Amino acid sequence: MERGHWGSRIGFVLAAAGSAVGLGNIWKFPYMAAENGGAAFLVVYIAIVFTLGVSVMLAEFVIGRAGERNPVGAFARLKGGAWPIVGYMGILAAFIILSFYSVVAGWTIAYVFKSASGLLATSDPAVLGGIFGDFSGDPVEPVIFHLLFMALTAGVVAAGVHAGIERSCEILLPLLFIILVILAIRAITLPGAAEGLRFYLQPDFSKITAETFNGALAQAFFSLSIGMGIMITYGSYLSPQINLPRSAAWVTFCDLIVALLAGLVVLPAVFAFSFDPQAGPGLVFITLPAVFAQMPFGVVFAVLFFVLLVIAALTSSVSLLEVLVAYAGDQWGWPRKSATVILSVIVFLLGIPSSLSLGIWSGYKIFGKGIFDFLDYLSSNLMLPLGGIAISLFVGWVIMPKAMSEATSDGGVAFRLAGVWLVICRYVAPIAIAWILLSGL
Repeated sequence: MERGHWGSRIGFVLAAAGSAVGLGNIWKFPYMAAENGGAAFLVVYIAIVFTLGVSVMLAEFVIGRAGERNPVGAFARLKGGAWPIVGYMGILAAFIILSFYSVVAGWTIAYVFKSASGLLATSDPAVLGGIFGDFSGDPVEPVIFHLLFMALTAGVVAAGVHAGIERSCEILLPLLFIILVILAIRAITLPGAAEGLRFYLQPDFSKITAETFNGALAQAFFSLSIGMGIMITYGSYLSPQINLPRSAAWVTFCDLIVALLAGLVVLPAVFAFSFDPQAGPGLVFITLPAVFAQMPFGVVFAVLFFVLLVIAALTSSVSLLEVLVAYAGDQWGWPRKSATVILSVIVFLLGIPSSLSLGIWSGYKIFGKGIFDFLDYLSSNLMLPLGGIAISLFVGWVIMPKAMSEATSDGGVAFRLAGVWLVICRYVAPIAIAWILLSGL
């Protein structure tokens, strides 16, 4: 398969930001913040994102551009030995995450139609909970929407790096931002929203625990698409002239802004109507429809919100599938379109057990968790942090001279924080991630 290239630096940043900006920001971030102390979680999250997050992301960009291959091929080209195992772990994480991620993304497509039909136009969370429970537990309907979403993802990836991924993100990401701003303005101007704003923006540091750090780290890595080979793959399509540190900073900043806006959409609105902000995953599919039902033009805002979720999910799922397609193309020589179709079918089939585990297969447990929850925990809390540790050690100790040359484009780019990045990669990131990982276990 002929390797693609980004058409411009802005296109690359938007594509990488599109990968980072996903359901992790809009579906998961608000309820994670609510469950871990609101503003206290926000402070910890920002600290992790702009130290560990941006450093590991830059390390992945460096590995990708220096290796000019998929995660396995890049590690093999740069060092070899046992290091390609890290790449294989990223490939496996991408497979696992996309399989259950696409199931949730399918729910968002279904909820666009359910919102537009008026089915969700009730403020009774019990009724909405019943609707969501009946839908997510159905053995057929969610699987159909899971298939539809995988078909959308495959369509973008099959078109290629520039014509498919880059162009779609140049359209979808600005649209996502516009919808988010509209919804945030509506939420913070609701009567009673002030309490939600205080909860979200006024930190109570006494609420910070080891669980807060673990949750913030898992959320940061899941949201930033770190540890699953995406940024290595995207970095492999970069030209030598691109400023990698600046690109990593921009991608991280875009991701954070979307997460912050998502919190401003969800939490003030939930507080304004006295709903439970700690409703967990049901916050988006049960509590928010009840909030929208009490707003003027609530149906319009509900449809906008779920369209927003579909866009966010698509920009991320495209990057996950691209990791798999790049591997098949580099390692096995598969043509892009063939690889896209075959791998999409495999991912779709892998996602079916996750969907059924919320219904007729709910009795099947793995270490006490349902299939869906187990795969989420395995990838977010174990595989991604382990990948982050390995990537940091590889760049910090194994290829640092080469990595520093790559990060500065052979001295052509000023990187004032190079020394700080070196220390983070060598010591801070591996130790901090390991400590948080072990405390979470």
